[in-house]
Amino acid sequence: MQIRHPLVFAATVALVLTIPAFGQADPSAYATLSWRLIGPFRAGRVTAVSGVPSDPSIYYAATPNGGIWKTLDGGRVWRPIFDAARVASIGAVAVAPSQPDILYAGTGEQGRGSGVYKSTDAGATWAAVGLADTHFITNLIVDPRNPELVLVSASGDFEPGPSRGVFRTTNGGITWSKVLFRDNDTGAVDICFNPDNPREVFAALERRPPQGEEKHPAGPDAWIYRSRDEGATWQAVPDKGLPEKDRGRIGVAVAPSTRGQSVFAIMTQGLFRSDNGGNSWRQITTDPRVIGNGYFSRVFVDPKNPDIVYAAQTSMYRSTDGGSTFQAWNGAPSGDDVHVLWINPRDTRQMILGVDQGAIVSRDGGQTWSSWFNQPTGQFYTVTTDDQFPYWIYAAQQDSGTVATPSRSDFGELTYRDWYSTGGFEVAHILADPLDPNKIYSSGWYGTLMRLDRRTGQMAHVFVPGERYRTWVMPPIAFSPQDPHTLYLGAQKVLATGDGGISWHELSPDLTRGVSKKPAPQRRPVDRLTALSPSAVQAGVLWAGSGDGMIHVTRDGGATWQNVTPPTPAPKKPAKGDQEEPAYPLVVEIETSHHDAGAAYAVLQVPREFKPYILRTRDFGHTWSNIVLGLPADSVAWAVREDSRRNGLLYAGTETGVFVSFDDGEHWQSLQLNLPVSPVRDLAVHGNDLVAATFGRAMWSLDDVTPLRRLTPEVTASAVHLFPPADA
Repeated sequence: MQIRHPLVFAATVALVLTIPAFGQADPSAYATLSWRLIGPFRAGRVTAVSGVPSDPSIYYAATPNGGIWKTLDGGRVWRPIFDAARVASIGAVAVAPSQPDILYAGTGEQGRGSGVYKSTDAGATWAAVGLADTHFITNLIVDPRNPELVLVSASGDFEPGPSRGVFRTTNGGITWSKVLFRDNDTGAVDICFNPDNPREVFAALERRPPQGEEKHPAGPDAWIYRSRDEGATWQAVPDKGLPEKDRGRIGVAVAPSTRGQSVFAIMTQGLFRSDNGGNSWRQITTDPRVIGNGYFSRVFVDPKNPDIVYAAQTSMYRSTDGGSTFQAWNGAPSGDDVHVLWINPRDTRQMILGVDQGAIVSRDGGQTWSSWFNQPTGQFYTVTTDDQFPYWIYAAQQDSGTVATPSRSDFGELTYRDWYSTGGFEVAHILADPLDPNKIYSSGWYGTLMRLDRRTGQMAHVFVPGERYRTWVMPPIAFSPQDPHTLYLGAQKVLATGDGGISWHELSPDLTRGVSKKPAPQRRPVDRLTALSPSAVQAGVLWAGSGDGMIHVTRDGGATWQNVTPPTPAPKKPAKGDQEEPAYPLVVEIETSHHDAGAAYAVLQVPREFKPYILRTRDFGHTWSNIVLGLPADSVAWAVREDSRRNGLLYAGTETGVFVSFDDGEHWQSLQLNLPVSPVRDLAVHGNDLVAATFGRAMWSLDDVTPLRRLTPEVTASAVHLFPPADA
């Protein structure tokens, strides 16, 4: 059913609504709704940086799921410039040195991208310029003399395939050639020019292990290649002096004023240097801090001084003697996690650094830096709210830990004065005690549970799994709606406490398949519970989902449990026997209905499948339906929430945005409105508001969803509809 009339609201209601479900609605019926950014303005990880040599106030920063940002004042104010492209994940960004209004962006880093984009007006507008099937671009370089000659390094998809290697265009992206390709398992992870002669280019390739294996067979797993004709043809450099195997991801850089003879390569086993253009190598330092891995592995050289070398790691390490010795130069060695650096070749005091906490700019050679508390690019996981006024919002941010922020501020805007950390881990479930919002429970390190008392500032561990229990990195927690003294926690069994974690008792047997052969804890949640959801409609009903695809429900408070696991795709088996666990679906979330005790919704993700699974049951799990019509077919689902007032009104968070259904999931349509494209990892319905936790653009609130709750064919058929007043 298509509804095609605008809607005007004169009043709102807060009663439980029994409006009949209907199909798709014309988005113009709710187009005046708008998402509000609620922050926090605390930056997330940066994947690439670039600057304008002729203007030291202009810099660009790319993010793994928050697009591209630009500053015109040296980092004081940042603005998004890539939102219209509708691609969130960026792996590379580069300014054309000879024509700085021309920029190139390579998409795909943590999320899948869609090739290369180009701007000819300093980022004001962008156009796709090819390589749409190249979903993960690791670096991109522009010839310093010719803005039309671009080289791209692409790592490729997780599955083997041909869309990887080094690609080259000589006409600004009109056509591309794949100029370096080893095989379907080997991708390009870095690329750089010789600053003294841009006709010479170096690239690093890495072969991913076969599926089901942690390491490659004997022999090299990564290689360095060299081109002497602007990337048209390539040859592997000799391996002399390099480790025979286990090199891992390699980062390469060529020192200036050495005629291309001094080349650095960082890899798993350390930092290596060649003084003859890559023909032979030696390990230049034995500093155990200066090593690469799959997360870092980048090395940089000062554009004017070949002896100043930077190695990216948990902090940025700096050498002033050509790589022999290093000192921690920026960041905390305990884990600021520094990734990328761009130094202005005209004035090396001007630079920009990309770290886990954002982009920072220095104008004095790194003595002082701009703030990262001005970039709302945080990556947030689950989100919850409490019942204070104004209500508080709780979420965990990748790389930066937990945060609590009010929905509105006494200062006119939400700033650092408002929010605080609840303790706990960067990946966490967080719940405020419904009887005392000053007591907040958060997942801690190694699958533990912590409690913060805001009155005293005391942080206490209230659950540690020990040898008895298996918990995920963020064990699911939930308070009983009928008895707010009772807190549930998921290990491999459901546990409960009625005294704030002083004592725990088991409510269930092992509700997983119990097939894991790896010690806990680990990020992959095989054989532990990942979702818990008690029913608000009927006491004693509790649902549990596991990391190996199991769903159970109890209807008698845990005395008995029923296995109601829905039929899902068969587990993907490893390539070699039982070296790895079978890849079962992950139960990301279970949402129990606010209106029907037997109804629930489950979000599942199947390993290596980029498509949504949202399952619905109306009979306590006896039967399930996959309700994904209208969701992007190539985008995984992360969250589903049922509206607390209107039966059949659902909200879904996916890898590409947020969606709404007016008919209990039979049809979905976009609720993106002004929300920038970014994965929506979780949603929370609080009163009349819908709160979204994005994984790259902080948190947002859709204030007052009453228009969605009151939307019906009869209402939208009228030019104006007057609603009667009702109790708030």
